Amino acid sequence: MRAKRRITNIACHALLAVLSAFWVLPIFYVILTSFRAEGGSYKSYIWPRGFTLDNYINLFHGNEIINFNRWFMNTLVIAIFSTLLSAFFVLCVSYVMSRLRFKMRKTFMNIALILGMFPGFMSMIAVYYILKGMGFLETGVLKQVALVLVYSGGAGLGFYMAKGFFDTIPKTIDEAAYIDGATKWEVFTKITIPLSKPIITYTLITAFMGPWVDYIFAKVIMGNDTQYYTIAIGLWTMLEKEFEQYYYTQFYAGCVIISIPLAILFLMTQKCYVEGVSGAVKG
Repeated sequence: MRAKRRITNIACHALLAVLSAFWVLPIFYVILTSFRAEGGSYKSYIWPRGFTLDNYINLFHGNEIINFNRWFMNTLVIAIFSTLLSAFFVLCVSYVMSRLRFKMRKTFMNIALILGMFPGFMSMIAVYYILKGMGFLETGVLKQVALVLVYSGGAGLGFYMAKGFFDTIPKTIDEAAYIDGATKWEVFTKITIPLSKPIITYTLITAFMGPWVDYIFAKVIMGNDTQYYTIAIGLWTMLEKEFEQYYYTQFYAGCVIISIPLAILFLMTQKCYVEGVSGAVKG
């Protein structure tokens, strides 16, 4: 039996090692190409024949067409405002669904669950014409506001994870606060929110990642306003036929740079993030 267990453990570790290699290889290739000295796209070899930092330096210098600094700041501003609004909507809806009982509550939860199964871009054309009719597509700044509304508007439907966490908080705490004269809003802001740091962290991270990596909605709304592009549209622009030969390696440098804020954010909040997921599953 011990021999069989050892063989099983060795086989499992070998399988995990192979899967890890497949997972790390694309990331390694991106980092490696970002330091490649040779320009152009396709090469018959993987390991660069020369290394340089010019790809990163030139990326931040930019020009009127490729303005990475502007794209980065556009995305950061949109992501911050979208994250704050999305987190507020999600937490409010989750608290209501967890603590209050009202007519059509279960029906609403079922509808939200069904709608969550459909990808968001299915409503892309309808959202575009709604924003156009409301005048949000007239200027670049209004388009950025429209993106914030798009990213945060439907966030409330994703309340299931936070609701599961709120369900784990004893209702007796709320009842004790009500006896002391607290209102529902005071219970929510002064008791529930301080006890919900893990799920708040989880909500903030997921809300921040959406605008940071989204391409479809951003491209449809921004159109050809290059200076108001988000980072996803900007990086894709580098791979267009007329720019690919010159900006291919800079594209990989940009991919490395935009991954750094997400990696730092996740590492700083990893403990709370894991607690939030485990608490929601438990609930």
